[in-house]
Amino acid sequence: METGFTYNFSAIRGLQASKEYYIAMCPLKIIPKLFIFDEEELPASHRAQRILNKNRIPEITNYIVEYREDYVFSSITASIDGNVSFIPLSEAPGKRDLGTLSISLDARFLINDGQHRRAAIEEALKIQPELGEETISVVFYLDTGLNKAQQMFSDLNRHAVNTTSSIGILYNHRDKMSLVTKSLTEDIPFLRRYTDTERVSLSKNSPKIIALNHIFNTNLKLLGKKKGDPITAGDEKYIKKFWSLLVETIVEWKMILTREINPKELRMNYIIGHGVFLESMGIVGNYLRTFHPDDWQQYIKKLKTIDWARSNENLWMGRAFSSNGRIQKNTHTICLTSIQIKKLLGLALTEQEEKTETSFQKGKGIYT
Repeated sequence: METGFTYNFSAIRGLQASKEYYIAMCPLKIIPKLFIFDEEELPASHRAQRILNKNRIPEITNYIVEYREDYVFSSITASIDGNVSFIPLSEAPGKRDLGTLSISLDARFLINDGQHRRAAIEEALKIQPELGEETISVVFYLDTGLNKAQQMFSDLNRHAVNTTSSIGILYNHRDKMSLVTKSLTEDIPFLRRYTDTERVSLSKNSPKIIALNHIFNTNLKLLGKKKGDPITAGDEKYIKKFWSLLVETIVEWKMILTREINPKELRMNYIIGHGVFLESMGIVGNYLRTFHPDDWQQYIKKLKTIDWARSNENLWMGRAFSSNGRIQKNTHTICLTSIQIKKLLGLALTEQEEKTETSFQKGKGIYT
């Protein structure tokens, strides 16, 4: 790669905002050497990048190593502060933008986008050095100072939109829980018809009732697992039985299928049209599997006798929705809602749930 006093890359020359930039294929083994991230101690105003989030690195590293045969990376974007020349392969039309990019050895390289990929590549090479011969595309811009580099970072991230967690589940063909979750939405008619596979929150006029990520999160709670944990055949069997029975039991869901009410009315009037209910049922389902493995289905069937209406403030205010009537879904409200469901089903509370419930009742001015 090194010839004389320069780095030399086969590259393609492009033009943006009347300025040249270059795209080159760089062997992974030189990425950690070429791009040195040493700005963590500088204040934000003197950096061209955000501080490296070291918690993200192991996840990306494991992705490279685990999916050695089909991992994929987008380009790293970097600025060059140093002498640069581009020698075209030919001056013939169609070839003048193909050539060799020469960069002085004393040039400084600054990553504008991709510092976590760089760090993960460095760690992955320690585990599998043979990765070093593979390549990643790097888009090189000419550096014109810190202000320009900071502006580039802002511009590159300004229009970036993260995919929703529902889309991430839908498109994930490796993760077992994602596959099980998608299978549910294909096999159970109610879920197939009323699950939104793209959004994580539904508008009041949405024809759907459940977001795919709510089913996924409920399944994690059902098994007491974290994202990425292995799933056994027994786990998968329980998930499918649980959902099949739940859909058969919730009266208002069956009313949706018979068109006695519509999705908008369900969300407006009942807590069972929201993720806080589903994920609460995940906690309840996990408890039943653990402590009632033989008769858990009988408890699920009792759900049809519960009043899920949002007008029943005595049961659900402060748990599934706040005093202003807005549904609220977070770890605490999911826990409080699951506690109420367990109480209504005649199930014992855990020691921690007892403490949480006592604190909740005291906050309401009720002492039990």
